[in-house]
Amino acid sequence: MSTENNLAIVDWEPHHPPADLIFHDGEVLESNRHRIAMNVLIRSLQQLWSDRNDYFTGGNMFIYYSSSQIRNREFRGPDFFAVLNVDGSNPRQGWVVWEENGRYPDVIVELMSRSTSGIDKGIKKDLYEQTFHTSDYFVYDPFDANSLQGWHLDHEQQYQPLRPNENGWLWCRRLGLWLGTWEGTIDRETAIWVRFYDVAGNLVLLPEEAAKSREEEAQAKAARLAARLRELGENPDML
Repeated sequence: MSTENNLAIVDWEPHHPPADLIFHDGEVLESNRHRIAMNVLIRSLQQLWSDRNDYFTGGNMFIYYSSSQIRNREFRGPDFFAVLNVDGSNPRQGWVVWEENGRYPDVIVELMSRSTSGIDKGIKKDLYEQTFHTSDYFVYDPFDANSLQGWHLDHEQQYQPLRPNENGWLWCRRLGLWLGTWEGTIDRETAIWVRFYDVAGNLVLLPEEAAKSREEEAQAKAARLAARLRELGENPDML
């Protein structure tokens, strides 16, 4: 496990942590496209790791990390985040660091807009680098296909910009996946989405995409079998 997530919890040593935490501020995501983009990242990672229970992934959830944050009501809710090596079966309304053995997100993706890009690449980036020590941080505007950027935390606890590969994808070390763009229709909206790709360059599928792929593969297998039977002089419709 990376030592960067074993650091002491910043500014948090109360004997009786507050029990009246707020987990929703009533604000919605920037647009329907932002909501879809967030769910695509969450649901595709859950599909890829459906046989695992050693991680947690969420989005638009408050992360509580210090007493001063609570006093100042400085709520922070990344659009997508993932934490590795934790019990994924625990029900959570938000991510409360002092209830998670001091663990912060390993990966964060913020879905920017024109009004939030300055904060996402400024205040939030500094917070994730200097306080969270989040290994991999990415930003993307679902309405700007050329906006994908990412940083990885180096040994000196400073973010270094990631260089894209020939496809324009960025490598996420903690997840062992590429983050890149993909054009298509999801939930009746056509756009250029930010999505995960595996090491071999295959798109990480959503549950419904995976189910469709399995169905198509089964139909293709049946068609190949029927063709082989015809070659052997058998009528597959009579079997």
